[in-house]
Parts: sequence; C-alpha cells; structure tokens
Amino acid sequence: MTEAVFRETTADPRTQSVPLAHLSLELGHLYMEDFEAGPERLREHFAEVRIWVDAARASAARRIGGKRPRVSTCFLIDDYFTRFSTPAELIPLVLEEAAKAGLVIDYLARESGCAVADRIEPAESVMHRLVESPPPGSHGSRPPVGQTGWLANGRRTAPTRSALAEITAWQPPQETAARNHSVFMDVELWSKTDRGRLWSCPFLAAVWQLARLGLLRHLGEPVLTPRPWTGGDFPRDWDRLPPLLKLSDTRVAFSAYRTCTLMPNRFLAVEDAVRLILDQVDVDSGALEQVAERSRSEGIAVPEAVAQRATYVFYEEPTHSDSPLPEGT
Repeated sequence: MTEAVFRETTADPRTQSVPLAHLSLELGHLYMEDFEAGPERLREHFAEVRIWVDAARASAARRIGGKRPRVSTCFLIDDYFTRFSTPAELIPLVLEEAAKAGLVIDYLARESGCAVADRIEPAESVMHRLVESPPPGSHGSRPPVGQTGWLANGRRTAPTRSALAEITAWQPPQETAARNHSVFMDVELWSKTDRGRLWSCPFLAAVWQLARLGLLRHLGEPVLTPRPWTGGDFPRDWDRLPPLLKLSDTRVAFSAYRTCTLMPNRFLAVEDAVRLILDQVDVDSGALEQVAERSRSEGIAVPEAVAQRATYVFYEEPTHSDSPLPEGT
C-alpha cells in the first residue's frame, strides 16, 4: 500500500530569483545638507563622478573578458533622517544636473525604503540575520547585538571596574582577524527613540548594498523591487514616492553581481562600517545559491564573501565645500 505524505505548502519556502546585471553603479548617495547647498553642489558631485564612471565600466568589462558589461546606475536620496523639499522639486533637479554631466540615472531609491518598504521592514529583517563573530576567549557576558544595537569586529576593551572592586590589568580591544596589528571597530546599528528604533546610516547602507547585490529577501520574495516611472509629475510627498523607482528605459537589471559606489571621501568611515556589518549577516542561502549558479553559468567569478562584492571610489571634495558629515554617523 502506498502511503500518502502531506506537507505544508510553506514547509519548503521558495526563494524567488531576481535578474542580475554585471555591475550596479551608484552615482550618488547624498544627504539633505548636500541638496540645501544648491545646484552647484550637485553639479560638482556629478562632475567628479563622471570622471570615474568610465573606469568602473572598463573594470567591469575586464572582469568578464572584454565583453560589453551589463551596467545599471542608481542614486539614493536621504528621506529617512531628514525631509527636505519634495520629490516634485528635487528629483527633476537631480536628473537635470546628472544629464549635464552626461550621466543617466536608471534607478532612484529613497533611503527610508531600506527601513520600511511596501509594509515590509528590510532593516528589521537583516537585523535578525546578524551573527556576531565571537572573539577568542569570549564568555558570553555581553548581551547580544539584538539587545545592545552595537556590532564589533573583535574583542572590546574590558569593562571598567569601580574603585572598590578588584583591580585588573587593562586589556586593549582586539580585532578577531587581525594581521600583525588590530583595526578594531564597534558600530552602532540603531538608537532608541520615542518612536522606536532609529536605524543608523551604516546599517541602512548595508541593507541597500544587499538589495543592490540581489540578496535581500522576505519570506523568499525580493525586497526593494523597482517600479517603472510613467513619465508624469513626481509627487509632492515623499511617502507617495515608491521606495525604488525605475527612471530610464534600460533593460539592465537593478541588482548585480557586484556594486560600485562613487561618493565623497567623508563617507569612508560609514562604508567601512557597512563592510563590517555585511561580514556578519547570515544572507539568505537560497539567494546566495542562485547568484552562485548564475555566475557559474556565465563564467563570471564572484567573491564568496558578500562584503568583497562591494567596491567604492571615494573622491576628494572641493576645499571650499563645508559639507557636514551625514546624519546617523
């Protein structure tokens, strides 16, 4: 007699695949302070970015054997830490200044979409996937990252004892994978407010990188999927703008095997923190496997470590610029 086997339809969750370009090229990751500085600041930014775009494309072509690479461009606007102007006023300005520099922005994203997008909370989901790398000799006395909101790449300095307590020798922080000497980092992922968690700039940027690498999923479904722009007027309210918008008629996908971000050098510390976070995220295994299978079928080498798939070009801002550090750092 044949026995029937009954299984829940959710017992084997299916990870939906996403199309992949060879390179996701970010043409800007600016904050409201940059826009407040006026069109001249945007003009300076795109003029610097334009210099490096051809080099990034050439590097992508070299990696795939000299063929023409599939490259999509994107731009991220901060509407999470501050709200400035409106999409109706700001986006046409961005597109106009980019066009003057000979650049086309294929995809435009709101940073708040990395926190909440279409009733999904990508940041919260990634937070639950953090797996701290315990340093040698750790004994679990420190609360986990899910409680503290701090993520480090090694052993922190021993806690200070009171004058009445036992006096112990000072112990310096130590990087877990140090080579000769330590470069220790301790990154704040969020702070607590009356409205709940306020995600930090590095953590939202890590979520953004996972989306660009095609590795962000919620119950197997892709998160931050682009919606086409119909060509009409942009809304006057940021909340009415989709989290990720497709602005051009490109056939190249938003997500890619690798990312390259072109930005001012004041973001260097933030992006160092992003790589630390990416190194300790337990990325969706189905998504990783899909990228690995597709890259093998195309004959493209992709680094095993997710953080190594993200590259950067940091340009020096003009000396007359007083651009402040981004909020959340």
